[in-house]
Amino acid sequence: MRIDRLQTEIPVPTAPNPNAGAALQELLGGKYGEMSTLGNYMFQSFNFRSKSKLRPFYSLVAAITAEELGHVELVSNGVAMLNNGPGDPTENVDISAAPFEEMQDIRLAASFFANGGGAMPMNSNGASWNMDFVTSTGNVIFDLLHNFHLECGARLHKLRVYEAMTEPTGREVCGYLLVRGSVHAHAYALALKKITGVDIEKMLPCPKIPLSAIPESQKYLEEGIHRRLYTFSPSDYKEMAGIWGKGEQALPDDPPGELEVVEGMPDGAKIAEIEGTPSAFAPEYTAEEFYEIAAKLYKKSR
Repeated sequence: MRIDRLQTEIPVPTAPNPNAGAALQELLGGKYGEMSTLGNYMFQSFNFRSKSKLRPFYSLVAAITAEELGHVELVSNGVAMLNNGPGDPTENVDISAAPFEEMQDIRLAASFFANGGGAMPMNSNGASWNMDFVTSTGNVIFDLLHNFHLECGARLHKLRVYEAMTEPTGREVCGYLLVRGSVHAHAYALALKKITGVDIEKMLPCPKIPLSAIPESQKYLEEGIHRRLYTFSPSDYKEMAGIWGKGEQALPDDPPGELEVVEGMPDGAKIAEIEGTPSAFAPEYTAEEFYEIAAKLYKKSR
């Protein structure tokens, strides 16, 4: 299901910060970014063999796929909010006066020149995300092991991006995703334990990132989302409770409690409005005409 809300609320920047937006792009289109986790789990779920026999493992991968799509949306909104600059709302600006001269010197100039400040499936250097980052072998143990590695790599990169910025919008995105990435790494580790009998707890958490050191993660730990997996469905994928539950406990460094599967999805938060900058986008119509057209279309759709 798609709901017109983000999985969590992220603060609106007080000023544009396209260089912070460039850093956040790594968490979207980098090797260990959300496009990679989405792509891996999505195609593994599509290609999954013996779905009936291995239903709890299939349900786990399928449900996390849906969450990862929400993570792509969350990071994309963060990037767009940070990039929404230079942010001059003035109309009828003299375009020949180079009103955005400073944009040629930003870290990822293509975000402005090609994408109007929006997020795109690329990393912090502008290199495109690609299918080489997807592993789908058809072997459930190998894929689960790869997924554990992928989540550990993603958490490490989120920490590095977090440490590279002070911007509250980007840090909130990192703080939330560090908690949810910990859940997913834990889930794949438990799945490997169930299917192989290996004492996977000796590897957890890997990498060792104590969430107690991340201020932006604290409210999520207090809410208990470090112990929850969501089905993102009204009736399907509940079988993953055989892996994530049954008396299993939260990681030792996190607030204590039993792991639980929650039917549906997080309540989420409203998506922030991002206003266009007339001179940046050189619209063919005035803003008033856009609103008039949109109002007419909306009225007809009702």
